[in-house]
Amino acid sequence: MNYDTLIDAPTLHTHLNDPQWVIMDCRFSLMDTEAGRRAYRESHLPGARYAHLDEDLSSPITPATGRHPLPDPARLARKLGEWGIGPGTQVVAYDDMGGMLAAARLWWLLRWLGHEAVAVLDGGFPAWQRAGLPLTAALPTVQPTLFHGQPDDRLWLTTAQVLTLPPENVVLDARAAARFRGEMEPIDPVAGHIPGAVNLPTEGNLTAEVHFLSVAELRARFAAALGERPPTTVAHSCGSGVTACHNLLAMETAGLRGSRLYAGSWSEWIRDSARPVATGVK
Repeated sequence: MNYDTLIDAPTLHTHLNDPQWVIMDCRFSLMDTEAGRRAYRESHLPGARYAHLDEDLSSPITPATGRHPLPDPARLARKLGEWGIGPGTQVVAYDDMGGMLAAARLWWLLRWLGHEAVAVLDGGFPAWQRAGLPLTAALPTVQPTLFHGQPDDRLWLTTAQVLTLPPENVVLDARAAARFRGEMEPIDPVAGHIPGAVNLPTEGNLTAEVHFLSVAELRARFAAALGERPPTTVAHSCGSGVTACHNLLAMETAGLRGSRLYAGSWSEWIRDSARPVATGVK
């Protein structure tokens, strides 16, 4: 059985010694980009490799891109192979934010390259700790392999494509409500949102213990935001195309398949001052 959205801690625990499974630690802080790596060196799930959002899961920033451009697919494929991820590998990614940051990003990137057997650990590192499951500071012994993947660029949108979306489509913005409304902006130089976007903050996908809501609750949440629109009309956005993957994962978990990622998101949108900016609720 392949896991392609979420997996719980007890199930993952039963596969710790499975050579066909690879666990990826994706802990990361936008405010301290080395915090995740330090945490990994102190303690991580047995066998886990570490993926750094800036170094491994993104390309270098350019004057035209957002803060986390998509990685070069050939370079990413080489890195995946170095981590021991091959055609038959079940990958499980985790972070310490319920998947809201780099775990969901790695989940989406693998799917982009055609690797469907990838899931996010529901509840992440805190859920594993609460369950009293084993942790280690030992670095894993990795057997490199060849990762063969072809990017499916139908899964994401460029800024030019977002600018020409038909009116029946919608941009779903995953940022906090205050950032969406333009009341504050702690990261990017311009506050506000893409005109016509709908705000659905990622935090609303999770319980107080950062587990995902039930399938029924997730379906209801997205149905309230989308109305009669089918999932295929949705483009997910956030600050830099990272937390938007969490809303995309939530929709897939709820059986709402086929939405796409606006990879550049807000930080790329505002690179050109001629692009319109909206503030407030609408």
